[in-house]
Amino acid sequence: MRKGYIYILLAAVIFSTMEISGKMVAAQINPFELTLVRFLIGGLILLPFALRDIKERKIKLGREDISYFILTGFLCVLISMSFFQLAVVYTKASVVAIVFSTNPVFTIPIAWFILKEKFTKITAASLTMSILGIICILNPFNLSLDFKGIIMAALAALTFSIYSVVGKKRMARYGSRVMNSFTFLIGDIMLIILILASHIKAVSDFFLLHNLELFSNIPLIYGINNSNILTVIYLGVVVTGLGYLFYFMAMDETSVSTASVVFFIKPALAPVLALIILGESIPINTVIGIVFIILGSFITFTGKKQ
Repeated sequence: MRKGYIYILLAAVIFSTMEISGKMVAAQINPFELTLVRFLIGGLILLPFALRDIKERKIKLGREDISYFILTGFLCVLISMSFFQLAVVYTKASVVAIVFSTNPVFTIPIAWFILKEKFTKITAASLTMSILGIICILNPFNLSLDFKGIIMAALAALTFSIYSVVGKKRMARYGSRVMNSFTFLIGDIMLIILILASHIKAVSDFFLLHNLELFSNIPLIYGINNSNILTVIYLGVVVTGLGYLFYFMAMDETSVSTASVVFFIKPALAPVLALIILGESIPINTVIGIVFIILGSFITFTGKKQ
């Protein structure tokens, strides 16, 4: 059990640097390209563990399994993490970290709908607290705020929640390392197809016409240089590879409920790190929002424990 708590702490600290690292290179590397490189490195880091698990579990991967990994890769890499990296481009790293950390709360109603899990008063209270927190962070009275980044962060959290619920269906068969490694690598294949399609003139012109330059002529390897290569490697090896590994090792040592502590350490820690590393201010409405989200996550955690 003590090992599990160490893994939780390591995962929480690593995940709290995810948005900050992404923000440091956001102006130099296209968000889709960065997502591709990050999950390629992360998928390869987890692959040896995944192959060992396949051998130990005597799993024979067939057409149905590949179809499943295509679905999870689409949800996690192509949609959720692409929205996540776009959010980092458009708004503060600390805000993205806080909004994305609400994903365990989004998971609850989705799990109720898809897996028929119970929706209790504790769940409703948790959702209410987290929604209040997001409203405080959004600060709808601040008309100068760019909502694009916040909306994309919310979409990233929502689709990550769907990925989590879909993944739960077959977690017992594959194990977490197999599921994530194959999800990352197959998701990257789909992302490469999207990147190549963005170079088709009709597609490129369409996005340019609608002021979506980031979707047009997406580079495969461009902008990575001596000044940012260490940050890119950190994102791939530490954040994506080791972060997910520690998170799922925490689940193995404790439980899913206990490991979810990661996501209410993150919204408290990430803004502080963003202040120290990026110099991002933490306005009072964000502080109030953090408190609400942490309370909502704590209610979820204690409810699951009960």
